Amino acid sequence: MNAENFGSSERLVTAAYVRQGAQGRRAHELRLRALLEQGKCPEDGWDESTIELFLHELAIMDSNNFLGNCGVGEREGRVASALVARRHYRLIHGIGRSGDISAVQPKAAGSSLLNKLTNSVVLDIIKLAGVRTVTNCFVVPMATGMSLTLCFLTLRHKRPKAKYIIWPRIDQKSCFKSMITAGFEPVVIENVLEGDELRTDIEAVEAKIKALGAENILCVHSTTSCFAPRVPDRLEELAVICANYDIPHIVNNAYGVQSSKCMHLIQQGARVGRIDAFVQSLDKNFMVPVGGAIIAGFNESFVQEISKMYPGRASASPSLDVLITLLSLGASGYKQLLKERKEMFSYLSSELKKLADNHNERLLDTPHNPISLAMSLKNLDENNDAAVTQLGSMLFTRQVSGARVVPCGSVQTVNNYTFKGFMSHANDYPCAYLNAASAIGIKKQDVDVFLKRLDKCLKTSRKEAKKEKSVNEISNSNTGTERLED
Repeated sequence: MNAENFGSSERLVTAAYVRQGAQGRRAHELRLRALLEQGKCPEDGWDESTIELFLHELAIMDSNNFLGNCGVGEREGRVASALVARRHYRLIHGIGRSGDISAVQPKAAGSSLLNKLTNSVVLDIIKLAGVRTVTNCFVVPMATGMSLTLCFLTLRHKRPKAKYIIWPRIDQKSCFKSMITAGFEPVVIENVLEGDELRTDIEAVEAKIKALGAENILCVHSTTSCFAPRVPDRLEELAVICANYDIPHIVNNAYGVQSSKCMHLIQQGARVGRIDAFVQSLDKNFMVPVGGAIIAGFNESFVQEISKMYPGRASASPSLDVLITLLSLGASGYKQLLKERKEMFSYLSSELKKLADNHNERLLDTPHNPISLAMSLKNLDENNDAAVTQLGSMLFTRQVSGARVVPCGSVQTVNNYTFKGFMSHANDYPCAYLNAASAIGIKKQDVDVFLKRLDKCLKTSRKEAKKEKSVNEISNSNTGTERLED
């Protein structure tokens, strides 16, 4: 209520009580005012009542919620289900206009304000996470793969002759298909093995640029967050190469916001060389439903070009989800989650090493990967894919999600390109292994339960392997006897 309505209320309720209520309302409004003026994530999280009040205030600014509104167009924010309307806090119009996802909608001042505030708050969090010199970003209602595609399509207009994208190999389908979908030819650069780690072959990248010609290359497409034993690309070296050859550089930072190391690599790459844009997932970094990403960069005009490349309006759901989440957590709450994730990584690493030692296996030494770990599976018959993959099935049926079991030498074709050793990021990685990650939101209980169930599965797998070996030996012995009798 405004001051006039509070004044009118004093005729019905004792004035002192009304003034007390007005002061309570004022406390909420001061929070809203600070957000609107500063455009930054509040240091302390908001309570649900403040967030809901804020969203209600935004919603009644949209034309579909005007009292007496008469809509005669094809898109008037009509919703058949009241449940759907409540799910979206009656913010129905989405974000952007037909020509620009970041543009303001005349019919939807509230939704447009939501869009601008979300982008501003997310930019603040990216700086807080370690990329201090980022200048612009926007939330896009697509996951990481399609968001990368949008970046590549934007570069097409800047480099019309280019047909190749230099891509240090990472065995993840969506980032590979993002290049194919955009109409470009990925040039796969195999990683080099250094100890247990798979690292960027810088010399091979530069040699390929020279062979193809810089003008024929759209960009270098590098990666930060990845499954061990692959580790983040050498971003600084790649950024320098891109600057030297005047080639754009797009970074797949899918779940890297939660890692200070990944964010430091991006910051350093931009400092010493060239990084045009970096893309990160909303669900992986901010614990919201799948379906959104953040495209960010160091050149404000280029990021604006990418946003204008998005055709049509867009769903406001990802923006709404991440704004609610960050207002609930506050900057201090998000920093605490980052701190806990890092602590859990150390705990998972030490405990997984103990378990590996107990089973005569080895925790692979991958110090450059700050999120993912890998444990060898040499004691399973690693020449038998079924024996290795069965372990993954056993874990999944025991409700362990996210762990990846990678056999040796599997082959897979993606968009007519055949990858040998698929999922291991290399043609011939020395051993089969199991992945586990310490991602944002993980709890000690998750780690403890995982290790307990993994221990049981490894013991069961070993027993079954011994039993199968005995059966095979008896079968071979009997076959030999029959041959002698014949």
